[in-house]
Amino acid sequence: MANLVPGQYRKVSVATVDAPLTAEGLTGHFLGREVYRHTRYVVVRDRDRDGGGTAVVEVDHPDDGSLFAPVKAVEVLALPPECAYVVAPEVDTAIPSSLAAVAREQAQGARCVVVEGRYRHVSFILDPQPLRIRVGDVEPPAPAKLLDQARRVLEVAEDLPPIELVPDVVDLVALARTRPSAAYLLPCQGSGVEVDGAAVEFLDQRPPRRPWTLLGCARSRAIHEWFYGDVPETVDTCPRRLFAGPGPGGPLLTKCCLLEDRNAEEPGVAVVPWGASLDLVGRALAALAAAEDPAWAPA
Repeated sequence: MANLVPGQYRKVSVATVDAPLTAEGLTGHFLGREVYRHTRYVVVRDRDRDGGGTAVVEVDHPDDGSLFAPVKAVEVLALPPECAYVVAPEVDTAIPSSLAAVAREQAQGARCVVVEGRYRHVSFILDPQPLRIRVGDVEPPAPAKLLDQARRVLEVAEDLPPIELVPDVVDLVALARTRPSAAYLLPCQGSGVEVDGAAVEFLDQRPPRRPWTLLGCARSRAIHEWFYGDVPETVDTCPRRLFAGPGPGGPLLTKCCLLEDRNAEEPGVAVVPWGASLDLVGRALAALAAAEDPAWAPA
């Protein structure tokens, strides 16, 4: 099973042994040995820690309420040639996406990546294949807000499968230059857009009408028409329109200002409001993950 991640790191014990880190040696060492009642996985290291020998086994034992119980079955999940042991003090090992990021960034090619992370807690990811979700957004402001929010959600998402975000960000200045103009109108000052050689004004300031090109979306056009009685020449900046549907980067997470307090979903796409809360972004990621792998759950 891809993306095997312990549901709680208290299910993971760490043992240093003299036995050879082979299937036979590990089975012989643990079979019949007592383990703590919550232990389901054991990260096994040989006595020569500098040698980097690491293996991971799953143990089965009676669940009769006893504090310790003898192991009645052993399954070897990964042997030293397949394992990497990474010390990453900044990583919360309870977060599946964080484990997948360590595997991608520090242990490419390893089938099992054991991480000693924050609080010196140890966990692992076996056969990492994170779900790649494309994030369609615009900037400035930088960092692109939706991409930054999605990253922040994944930093604490214990209940989501391993996810890798694939940025797909459009530069609003480059977009403006596709329609040269002496003046551009942006929806608000928060955009932080500056276009060399052109005047920039902001719709939320309701400036006097002048010839300009609006960098905005359907909501901005509606506000402009309300203020000035006309619809100007426009460069559409709506991410929902710029990023049409899922692509090679995987399912799509994007945003739209026509949504106010709810998400919209369609096959392979989740759309959040322009001013989405972290909760709505988390729900959107969860919906995309459930559609791709509804059976996933931490082991």
